[in-house]
Amino acid sequence: MFLLAVVALTLVQRVGIGLGDPLQIERQARMEASAKEVEDRNLQLKSGLYAGTKTFWKTSKQKQAMPATSDSTEGPGIMEERTASRIWDVSSTNCSANLNFTNQDWFLGLEANFKQFLLYRHCRFFPMIINHPEKCSGETYMLMVIKSMATQHDRREVIRKTWGKEQLVYGKKVRMVFLMGTSSNEAEKANHQKLLEYEDYIYGDILQWDFQDSFFNLTLKETHFLKWFSTYCDNVRYVFKGDDDVFVNVQNIFEYLEASAEIKNLFVGDVLFKAKPIRRKENKYYIPQALYNKTHYPPYAGGGGFLMDAPLVKRLYWASESMELYPIDDVFLGMCLEVLQVTPIKHNAFKTFGLVKNKNSKLNREPCFFRSMIVVHKFLPQDLINMWNLVNSNLVCSQKVEIV
Repeated sequence: MFLLAVVALTLVQRVGIGLGDPLQIERQARMEASAKEVEDRNLQLKSGLYAGTKTFWKTSKQKQAMPATSDSTEGPGIMEERTASRIWDVSSTNCSANLNFTNQDWFLGLEANFKQFLLYRHCRFFPMIINHPEKCSGETYMLMVIKSMATQHDRREVIRKTWGKEQLVYGKKVRMVFLMGTSSNEAEKANHQKLLEYEDYIYGDILQWDFQDSFFNLTLKETHFLKWFSTYCDNVRYVFKGDDDVFVNVQNIFEYLEASAEIKNLFVGDVLFKAKPIRRKENKYYIPQALYNKTHYPPYAGGGGFLMDAPLVKRLYWASESMELYPIDDVFLGMCLEVLQVTPIKHNAFKTFGLVKNKNSKLNREPCFFRSMIVVHKFLPQDLINMWNLVNSNLVCSQKVEIV
């Protein structure tokens, strides 16, 4: 009897396993398909491109899949586990206007653009459309970060051909990214986006978020880059950040950094001290009293171009999370520095307002002066090409000249 029971039990087990095989095969197939989907998504995230790049003009692209997270209205605060995930964790906007103060007199008296800014100021982070986390892979000495817009492709092209080339300088790696929002031209938005995606397909150097490019939204570019850098860039030592209409002497940046290696919390540029808010409504940088009622701004660097060390960039992200957004991005960064009790360094080789005050002066186009500069602002693409060629020609200059 015992022997019969053992045989019967063995037969039942074998039959059970046999019946289970189709389910096991199906389960295995699902697991393999799921793994393939994850692998494909990770590849998209790594490359920053959408599916179908091999047939770019024949297929419509879809937005990158992002992990489900809370929306962009989340409150301030630093959560280490978010940055530790090493992904962009904002997948939806889900942001409506804040109407709490719309009946107050100070708000009713504001111009329409300031009302719009204040209604949506709490919308701090938006999904990424194009991402390139691999830009921070490996040891990178300096990351060049340039603010641009979809329609300014000619500026980006000139930068790539001149000072913005990704290269090794003294054996140290230099990489480049451009910061972008979406086109503000609603009629041409889809065309601009398609062209921008193709440009990124060729060069792979664009970071784009799903907010509209506008003057007031430059602060969003600041906060989004700070978050992006804190998420992906553990192996970068320095960051140069600037506009897409500047002349930059990378060799001089390296000379300066070598001499400043011992400086902690490095932030250097064309710094303004005790700058006053502009109250003239016709000025581009006008700020109403209701938005900022202090006499002076904290020290801040002109946004044309400045240098930071990587640890400070991450601390600036932490500070920015506790700050209300401000419509002038340069000033906002100065406010964050003030929170961190860091004083930016003024250096005469950063000229974000021209070489000399007289804009018509020939000195502003003297190539020997540019050999001594780090950043000079306000160059149209053709002017930048011409100056680059002059500075890198067999130019004979008596000595390096410092312009005060």
